[in-house]
Amino acid sequence: MSTTALPVLQADCSNCFALCCAALPFAKSTDFAVNKPAGTPCTNLRQDFRCGIHTALRDKGFQGCTVFDCFGAGQQVSQVTFGGRDWRAHPDTKGPMFEVFPVMRQLHELLFYVAESLTRPEAAPAHPDLRRALTRTESLTRSDAATLAALDVGALRQEINVLLLRTSELVRATLPGRKKNHRGADLMGARLTGADLRGANLRGAYLIAADLRRADLRGADLIGADLRDTNLRDADLRDALFLTQPQLNAAQGNPATHIPPTLTRPSHWT
Repeated sequence: MSTTALPVLQADCSNCFALCCAALPFAKSTDFAVNKPAGTPCTNLRQDFRCGIHTALRDKGFQGCTVFDCFGAGQQVSQVTFGGRDWRAHPDTKGPMFEVFPVMRQLHELLFYVAESLTRPEAAPAHPDLRRALTRTESLTRSDAATLAALDVGALRQEINVLLLRTSELVRATLPGRKKNHRGADLMGARLTGADLRGANLRGAYLIAADLRRADLRGADLIGADLRDTNLRDADLRDALFLTQPQLNAAQGNPATHIPPTLTRPSHWT
C-alpha cells in the first residue's frame, strides 16, 4: 500500500471540532495556566471552535497548547468517524467523539512511524511486514466509533513497536562508528554540547532541558524521547529516526538547527 493513501498525518484545525481543546484534560503547570478536566471545553474556546487567545498562548501561560499535535486525528474523527457532525449541534456525539479522539491520535501516530519506516531504504527487509501493518492500521482509522472505542490500541502499539525496533536497528547499523545506547536514560539537564550522537539509541530518553547545542543527531532513534526545553540550537537532526513535530515544538532551536524536511520549524525558535 502506498503512503499516499494515508489520511493526512498533520493537524488541520479548520476541519476539526476543537477536540484537543475539549476532549483532553490538562493540569495547571508551567504548560497550562489552569486545570481542565477531560470532556470540558477550555474557557478560551469560542463558539466557532477556534481559540480566543491563539496568537498569545505562550504569553497567557498555555505553552502546552503550542506543543501539542494530533497527527491529523482531530479532523479524521470530526469529518470521517462522525461525518462532519459537531458535538455542539449534535450533543449525542459529544461523549463518543471525545472517547474516540485519543484512540485515533494513537493510530495516527503509529501511521506516522510506519510510514517513515517505509521511506528508509536501509529497512527494506522489514518493508513487507511494515506494509501489512500500515494497511491494517489505516483500515482501523476508518472504523466506526464503537469499534474504535473497543480497540486494544496498546496491543497494537506493542506489535508495531517490534517492527519499528527492527527498522531502527537496520538503519542505524549502516552508520559508521560505535553507536551510543541511551535508551530510557535520565539525561535531564545533561551537558551534551557538540556530542557525537549519530546513530545513537535515545528511545524514551529524558532529555528535558539538556544542552544539545551543536550535537550531531543524524540517524539517532528519538522515538518517545522527551525533548521539553532541550537546547537544540545549531544541532543536526537530519535523518533522525522517528522525530515528531510535537517533540520539536517542545524543544528550543534556532535557524541553524537542521531538521528533517518533513517537519516544520517551530515559530518560537529564535
